[in-house]
Amino acid sequence: MTHESRPRTGGTHPTKHPAAMSADQGSATIWSAAVMTVLMSLAIVLTTAGSVRVARHHVNSAADLSALEAARLAIAAPDQACARAEEIAEANTARLTHCTITEETAEVRTAVDITIPGLGKRTLTGQAKAGPSWITSTG
Repeated sequence: MTHESRPRTGGTHPTKHPAAMSADQGSATIWSAAVMTVLMSLAIVLTTAGSVRVARHHVNSAADLSALEAARLAIAAPDQACARAEEIAEANTARLTHCTITEETAEVRTAVDITIPGLGKRTLTGQAKAGPSWITSTG
């Protein structure tokens, strides 16, 4: 029987001497931590961008609804139109920052405050104009 075909006995496995270990021992842990950090950072950025986008749609929707309500009252009760537009904006968790009634047309601006991680508090604004369909915009 040759040395190569002889079965092992004793259950011991050859081990490397500590000085013979590879210089990159443990590098997989470092790479894993780095990849996890990049993935978490990307997740935070994407989540923040999504939140800002939702807030932008929210402030524009509040402006649209406020303008429609103000335009509805522009003929029947023009003195109440902006007050009602403000109620609609507040019901949509936005602030009415501007309201103008010109004949049958209402123009409004709304604002929503948001906090962006790392950038602090920011204000998003929306604007809308509403009136009868036969009125055309001149500018």
